Amino acid sequence: MTLWRFDAIGTRWEIESERDLTGHERARVSGVIDRFDREWSRFRADSVVSSLADGGSSVLPADAAVMLDAYRELSDATAGAVNPLVGASLTALGYDAALSLAAADAEPAPEDWTSILGWRDQLTLAAPAIIDVGALGKGRLVDLVQQELHTVTGGLVVDASGDLAVRGRRIRIGLEHPFDPARAIGVATIRDQALCASAVNRRAWGAGLHHVLDARTGMPVRTWAATWAIASDAMRADAAATALFFDGGVQLAADWAVEWVRMSTDGRVQRSPNCPVELFTTASGPLADAAE
Repeated sequence: MTLWRFDAIGTRWEIESERDLTGHERARVSGVIDRFDREWSRFRADSVVSSLADGGSSVLPADAAVMLDAYRELSDATAGAVNPLVGASLTALGYDAALSLAAADAEPAPEDWTSILGWRDQLTLAAPAIIDVGALGKGRLVDLVQQELHTVTGGLVVDASGDLAVRGRRIRIGLEHPFDPARAIGVATIRDQALCASAVNRRAWGAGLHHVLDARTGMPVRTWAATWAIASDAMRADAAATALFFDGGVQLAADWAVEWVRMSTDGRVQRSPNCPVELFTTASGPLADAAE
């Protein structure tokens, strides 16, 4: 197996394949990532979502329907806790385009986001807002990169710093402990699937501030520390990993046939009944295996 490492969209990528990818194949991957970033990054002044921050319309990006339709399911399942107009909430807490990390008062996202954001023939905002697709966007991009490499034969792993998709191989993946990156709470075994993770120790700044927000309050979540989700595609795994921080996430995962593990901020662990994960024990005894 060969490994191609590179940085994109603010994170580290690794693509593992049975042969070196050609220059043309690498250029195609870079093109897919750049196109997605130019459309959906709120950190780029020249992106589509940045151009709409004051309201207005644009040509409909290729991935708008599949992502925003999924967001509607996420929002319904979590009673509005997950919302693609959460960008202003993240900005208010300092996770802004300049990465100022200077927090102001919390700003809830609009509850009626589907009446403000439209994605039928054009991408439209009926009022000023900041679109942020972080709940599932990285997973969607992993899927797009894997699809772009469909002509590459043999085993393939596309890994965007913990959000990954596997084709033609069986691999084991450690589930990083959210309070001690040197440890794992278990190991997942997957083949021809995707695994995505989310944790409050990633993209964290200040006292208790991190990127997983409840859109209804504009504040970081407090009950769950980390989630892992396994699905047939990375976008749904990424979306489910976000939903599992909230009430309704377990039911959505079941509806989507997603297997999962999550760890609370006080160290309790829950998992879905058929999740292909071996959980480890700790010095204080076995990790709890429970259902919501």
